[in-house]
Amino acid sequence: MINIYPWQLPVWQRIHQQRERLSHALLLHGRAGTGKLDFAQHLSQSLLCSAPNNSEACNACPQCTWFKEGAHPDFKFITPEDAETSEDAPKKKSSKKTQISVDQIRQLIQALSLTNHGVNSLRVVLIHPAESLNTASANALLKVLEEPPNNTIFILVSHQIHRLLPTILSRCQSVAMPLPARDEAVAWLTAQKVANAVDMLDYYGGAPLTVLQAQQDLSAQASVFQQLAKGAKLDSATCAGLLLEQGMEQAITLLQKWVFDLQLSLHNMPNHYHVAMVKPLQALAKSVNLNGLLEFQRVLVQAKQTANHPLSQELQLETLLLQYKRVFKH
Repeated sequence: MINIYPWQLPVWQRIHQQRERLSHALLLHGRAGTGKLDFAQHLSQSLLCSAPNNSEACNACPQCTWFKEGAHPDFKFITPEDAETSEDAPKKKSSKKTQISVDQIRQLIQALSLTNHGVNSLRVVLIHPAESLNTASANALLKVLEEPPNNTIFILVSHQIHRLLPTILSRCQSVAMPLPARDEAVAWLTAQKVANAVDMLDYYGGAPLTVLQAQQDLSAQASVFQQLAKGAKLDSATCAGLLLEQGMEQAITLLQKWVFDLQLSLHNMPNHYHVAMVKPLQALAKSVNLNGLLEFQRVLVQAKQTANHPLSQELQLETLLLQYKRVFKH
């Protein structure tokens, strides 16, 4: 059973109170790593359950069994083809698709034109992440949102609501998904046996599920930090390969945080993210060209805007790392 998280309980209670008058389209939006997809799946199962108790799925009826087995005929999960299904799972390969295609939406519309599995039963369509809709697929979805089929609820999950078409936004009931309070997040992570929960939470911007996922990637990140600490002597090809394992967007974020702490070290200020790397960063700061570092920061901001473009990600990372090496005085 997919559970909701403690910080989501107020939202769950509000939806429970509105259950009989829910919009045909809900948009769950907020920061990545806070459990929005798990919440959406929990909600989907409860809506499809034939014997819910206080809005909670019974986990015993045939509908719940089908849902847990990924075989419910009235549940459609639309996500980028070949992509991971967890909101916090990094995209390990640059070949993975990052967009929901118009063909996927056309197939969905065709499926929705058919009769529901049960008499008067509800259908649920879950789309994650909604910002991965491209222009063609977003416009195709808009048509079905404007004239929704009977007994159908769409649940869109978005980490970057600003990337959605205004017309899509206007057709959905907006549900802001919260970031947990710091103490609540630390307590939850500690219960999950996450080491250095406070430092990890700071590093990942207060998103506890991202922290939990990152526990599996610590050794790879440590190797990246060891490379970055070499400054001008960094092996750009090796480091690019290590970074690519993090997923392109996460790789650039990692570089941005490293550069931010490098700048703090340059001004003899405490590190914000890399508490365990104080000495290597202080040593590295002695050879930094400040103008070069500021320029590299600007380049990273530009690179972040195209992070999800699938072409030549490894080459792009190698280019960024070559520029990083030029930040240091030889």
